[in-house]
Amino acid sequence: MTTLTFLPAPRHVDKTGGIVELPSGGTVYADPGLDFEALELQKALNEFAGGSWNITGTDESGWIALRFNPAIEQAQGYRLMVEAGRVSVEGQTAAGIYYGVCTLRQLVQQFGRNLPQVKIEDWPDYPARGVMLDISRDRVPTMETLFDLIDLLASWKVNEFQLYIEHTFAYRQHPEVWQEASPLTGEEIRQIDAYCRQRHIELVPNQNSLGHMERWLRHERYRHLAESPDGFTTRYGRFRPASTLNPVDPASIAFIGELYDELLPHFTSRKLNVGADEPWELGQGRSKPDYDQYGARVYLNYLHQLHRLATQRGFQMQFWADIIVLHPELVPELPEDVTAMIWGYEHFQPTEQECAMVANAGRRFYVCPGTSSWNSLVGRTDNAIENLRNAAELGLKYGAVGYLNTDWGDGGHWQALPVSYLGFAYGAALSWAYEANRDLDLQRVLDLYAFRDEAGMMGAFVYDLGNIYQRLGKGQFNGNMLVYWLDDTREEMDFWRKYFENLTGETVDTSSATLQAVLEELELLSGRLQKATMQRADADLIKAEFQQGIDLMKFSARRTLHLLHKEDHPERLEDLERLLSRQRELWLARSRPGGLADSLARFDKLRGE
Repeated sequence: MTTLTFLPAPRHVDKTGGIVELPSGGTVYADPGLDFEALELQKALNEFAGGSWNITGTDESGWIALRFNPAIEQAQGYRLMVEAGRVSVEGQTAAGIYYGVCTLRQLVQQFGRNLPQVKIEDWPDYPARGVMLDISRDRVPTMETLFDLIDLLASWKVNEFQLYIEHTFAYRQHPEVWQEASPLTGEEIRQIDAYCRQRHIELVPNQNSLGHMERWLRHERYRHLAESPDGFTTRYGRFRPASTLNPVDPASIAFIGELYDELLPHFTSRKLNVGADEPWELGQGRSKPDYDQYGARVYLNYLHQLHRLATQRGFQMQFWADIIVLHPELVPELPEDVTAMIWGYEHFQPTEQECAMVANAGRRFYVCPGTSSWNSLVGRTDNAIENLRNAAELGLKYGAVGYLNTDWGDGGHWQALPVSYLGFAYGAALSWAYEANRDLDLQRVLDLYAFRDEAGMMGAFVYDLGNIYQRLGKGQFNGNMLVYWLDDTREEMDFWRKYFENLTGETVDTSSATLQAVLEELELLSGRLQKATMQRADADLIKAEFQQGIDLMKFSARRTLHLLHKEDHPERLEDLERLLSRQRELWLARSRPGGLADSLARFDKLRGE
């Protein structure tokens, strides 16, 4: 029996029997308004089926037809038919037809001219299926990188894209904040927006508007806006510079309004993610008297002010829900048209209690899991899978209107973009049709539709490499301990191990035997990587990026052996400099130079070892 493999897997696939042999070249008929969809199919046919395929809008005698059909009930749904003598894709909308073309393109990629006869009827679970990419800690991708990623995500039926901004938009009146960051310009945003729209993706503006504002507040010009201008002590006893705006100062909301006025006109979307997550020092500084009197209502009032700014500009507000879910009594007081973005990145998150709380209050919400790539260098496969799956299941249970798969850059954004492909792919699949994709053969679809590896090696390699973190035990949180320890002193290693063990209730295994086993496994994985034969223009770059992740993990494991067990540490300063030089080279292959110095600065203290 013919095995069909898709990403995402469609919800209904009927094999009607037999093989349909496409001609060596032919005609694609497309209804008016489907030029882009026809061009995308033409490219796939010419590449995978051979010959020369032409597009027509006047002759329906062609082998393949793309047609509007109002009888297709779901706006994003499609019907794909491969029958003797003809192939057709029908949908109510251009988006639905595009998704049918994506499925047909994968069918042609697998079988070339000899297509199995099938009838596929398909539509998504979630109307909004998004990806958010962090471009503020510290990596800002090149335009080529963004366009390539958008193409990949679109082929997996993702239809929302957000670029997380703190300071990496070129605000005309604020050059001192972004001058070293290689930010996106307004013109570039417009280009990205148009590129997304053509592929039925909504580019949603995302500007954090309360916490995570340290890149602004470090400058004297903005210091007066800070909750704690002189910095603050975190809940784990460490000092940090100011990062949160003062929510009771009218100047804070006026400042955010000015940012919106410049940023938002570059987007055609009418959604706006205002962030407002993790205001670490909220209520500890200038707003403390108000917090002592009114508690978390201070935060709620600030959200209402952000909502007013968004509404006045014709936008519907999204916001991260991490603070509001700590105060269930305030959730019913949220503006009725906001969308709460419920996030959590461990395997057990987000929680059912959070989803039920917002749903019961009658407020719209997205579930927002993540790729688990950050603070990992090489991924955290099993955690990502369970986090993505848990979010999809809870979102469907409680009526979420969207699914946003997040990809963060904590710790200097050291992971390369392809490390996130596993999480991007599985999130796209689950958000399209959960039941059909829950047990997806992830390794197989990564080989086919992410890495295009003819050797069938990369899917399993990425999967296994991303599970290295498990060798160190369950007492890890939001990352891989070896990545945290890349630049830690012995005292910092002890601090973070104890902190995460207390947080998780589990232990971290730092025995010599475990670290040696990690080194051996990394060496084996390096050998497996070299056997891949990817049919991608950036195949050599992908190999180099994964090898760099392996080499940095090996460096950390050997350094940890030395610091914790007094075992020989062959890496010396020249080896560190070699790794950092390679990191610079690989960074610049996909990302802009701004932020690179900040990302590498975490290693400055190692030069004195």
